[in-house]
Amino acid sequence: MKNGDVTLHGHECWMRLALAEAHAALALGEFPVGCVLVHEGKVIASGKRVHSSGRTNELDHAEMLALRGFLDAETVIATQEVTVYATMEPCLMCFSTLILNGIRKIVYAYEDVMGGGTNLPLSSLSPLYAAMEIEIVPAVLRQESLVLFQQFFRNPDNPYWKGSLLADYTLKQTLTPHPLTF
Repeated sequence: MKNGDVTLHGHECWMRLALAEAHAALALGEFPVGCVLVHEGKVIASGKRVHSSGRTNELDHAEMLALRGFLDAETVIATQEVTVYATMEPCLMCFSTLILNGIRKIVYAYEDVMGGGTNLPLSSLSPLYAAMEIEIVPAVLRQESLVLFQQFFRNPDNPYWKGSLLADYTLKQTLTPHPLTF
């Protein structure tokens, strides 16, 4: 199976690195979102969600931190050639920031039913956005990401988004066995 020029198996390789970032966030009590930016077969930046516990802020999302790391490195790479891998569908803030910075391919694991931004109808917006062609690849290693979000929402010590549409939806999801599992 192919999606664009990268096999789904190839997407899984990079998504596993984003999942490692999400595991690290969860281990710190943070919302388990991880992100890696990939260019020509190399990770060029990564990030994990911070400040979702304790003194919460909505700026330190994994995608924002990964993008900031990439931009701060001042690497000469065309952003149109960068692929973003995130364990959760980017929110509207992250999605718009990524595309305004030239990112044109986003791969994510778990859908954000409450705040996901990838369904933004770009063609209906102002000319700046209407002309953008963005490739979105959803549900890569969705089950692995779902497990992390369910762990987070089941933990009574994690109040972030408790009782929200996202929490309720996530906790109602059932894990499906891997097709090769007997």
